[in-house]
Amino acid sequence: MIALKIQDLSKNFGSTEVLKKINLKIDEGNFLVLLGPSGCGKSTLLNIIAGLETIDEGTVFIDDYDVSKVEPKDRNIAMVFQSYALYPSMSVKENMVFGLKQAKASKEKIEEQLKKFSNFLHVDELLNRKPSQLSGGQRQRVAIGRALVREPRIFLFDEPLSNLDAKLRVEMRREIKKLHQKLKTTVVYVTHDQTEAMSLGTNIAIMNHGIIQQYDTPENIYNKPNNTFVADFIGSPPMNLISGQLVKEANKTLFIPEGSGQSNNITIKNYNFVKTQDENSKDVYFGIRPEHIHYKKTNDNDIEFNLKTDLNEYIGHEQITTFNYFNQEVLGKFPSTIKIETNKEMKLFFDLSQISIFDKKTNNRI
Repeated sequence: MIALKIQDLSKNFGSTEVLKKINLKIDEGNFLVLLGPSGCGKSTLLNIIAGLETIDEGTVFIDDYDVSKVEPKDRNIAMVFQSYALYPSMSVKENMVFGLKQAKASKEKIEEQLKKFSNFLHVDELLNRKPSQLSGGQRQRVAIGRALVREPRIFLFDEPLSNLDAKLRVEMRREIKKLHQKLKTTVVYVTHDQTEAMSLGTNIAIMNHGIIQQYDTPENIYNKPNNTFVADFIGSPPMNLISGQLVKEANKTLFIPEGSGQSNNITIKNYNFVKTQDENSKDVYFGIRPEHIHYKKTNDNDIEFNLKTDLNEYIGHEQITTFNYFNQEVLGKFPSTIKIETNKEMKLFFDLSQISIFDKKTNNRI
């Protein structure tokens, strides 16, 4: 069943178009992450789903019911904010049951829900404390608990972990993942952190300039990015985009790197083109992720190169090496256990089963 559907949704702030014809469908129990850089429109879209922002064009459906003009309190949604938004004068217990009291739930129901979720979130020993007496992680648990006790149709999370330190962020991310797996709730989650998005989402909508660039599973977004924006936004370091030409020669398709002088051509085999290539030659980007460049042959799809190392960055469990490839930078990611020297040639293997090719004119996958 489709829990949430957004149809041809547009939003302007004055003359600025913030959202442009957004279309999304979220199945019941899915965890949708809205991911993108600051100012891409993801928080505006979340606020529209919540009813906190009006719509210029389009429709929002929850369970096939048009809620575009329905008040936030009547949408059966709950929101967890970046700033926690707890009432400072209320205890943890009072904060958690506030929504149920407003909905005039019975005392028995309130106590039952409080006990269930305070225990589940490990805040049962904090019920009599005020928010000012809690750590950031504890406050976020209480904010999540306040949303959970109401058992709404859809949970909305607006960058809930961005105020936490790195270690706590990882812990809370795992808690949210466990929570979703156990409760099977429908979640829409906004973040600019790709690790959060990839680890939490069953589906990810990558946004830029108010447009959804790709709406897909984390696996497809990583392995088959729709365009150069997605390829560059996902991955750390991002995908290498090597400039060159795609040429059809006899029964072969070749990639000729820019500046190579027709040498070191790469024969493209078993690549799943989006559509048949009619042109004999096309300016393209040849995309390969740093982790798909190996220091030893791993499979039959690997092709061998000798590239000079320009820079090596040791970061503990791995190292990131920058190579010169016909005056284009290419990054590789390797275990920290192997010895890499700068300004030396190194034998490398590109895994051709993991490449992406993009049209330079449109930046779209071909």
